Amino acid sequence: MLKSDLINILVVKRGVTQKQAESTIETIFESMKTALCKGENIEIRGLGAFHVKHYEGYQGRNPKTGEVIPVKPKRGILFRTGKELRDRVNRIEGALPVDDDDKDDDSGASTPPVAAGGAV
Repeated sequence: MLKSDLINILVVKRGVTQKQAESTIETIFESMKTALCKGENIEIRGLGAFHVKHYEGYQGRNPKTGEVIPVKPKRGILFRTGKELRDRVNRIEGALPVDDDDKDDDSGASTPPVAAGGAV
């Protein structure tokens, strides 16, 4: 799903204008970016939480030359899914709703999802 898809969902489901939907999504994302840049965590009930992780600097090594290279401290962002989302994603296969977009032939059978890199 893309940001433009979220905007279109707001337009259709909430009856707002395209500009209002774009502004709303931009405001939410900018607020999240600002909070994360300040080192704040973000919790969204039912979805999950974004956490800022601090990594200390260390002495790395170039694997080809063996040269010692200092690695600077840095921060990364982790996302941990909430229980509600995790349970929803892991529902029993037969209980999942059928998505008509997944059908690629006339037999009505849906194609199983493909993992990143094309592996099943």
